[in-house]
Amino acid sequence: MLIDTNLEDFKLRFAEKKDVSLILGFIRELADYEDMLNEVVATEETLIESLFERKMAEVIIGEYKNNPVAFALFFHNFSTFLGKPGIYLEDLYVKPEMRGKGMGKIILSYLAKLSIERNCGRLEWWCLDWNESSIEFYKQMGAIPMDEWTVYRVSEDALDKLARKFGE
Repeated sequence: MLIDTNLEDFKLRFAEKKDVSLILGFIRELADYEDMLNEVVATEETLIESLFERKMAEVIIGEYKNNPVAFALFFHNFSTFLGKPGIYLEDLYVKPEMRGKGMGKIILSYLAKLSIERNCGRLEWWCLDWNESSIEFYKQMGAIPMDEWTVYRVSEDALDKLARKFGE
């Protein structure tokens, strides 16, 4: 199902299993832009399992004149203080040649609308500190940086080590 937008020839749709190679391509393009391509270990198989079998996240594809030019990957989180779910935007990417046309704004606006329709208390995401153009864009969209919070991550060997501590 295509979702009409206020930008001529630009439509949104939820990704389907057949889009997995397209999604992986977008992920790689974004990682290359962020100079993190070497960190991408996702495969079509892991994406099929996570996105379409286990339904751990959702993907929206932006199409301009029926050509995929943007994507957003998101999932639900939960705020104990609000007692409500939220939507966490993991990735938003618009192909470089399509930037500046308002597609990113449309996708964020749609995710805000979806958040309200799903009775979510917030829409949030992270942004790399060096990405000044995105930071400015997000502020123009009404986003507020959460400077008082620090992100912590446990992964790979540290995740295994921490898991083994359970029951010691």
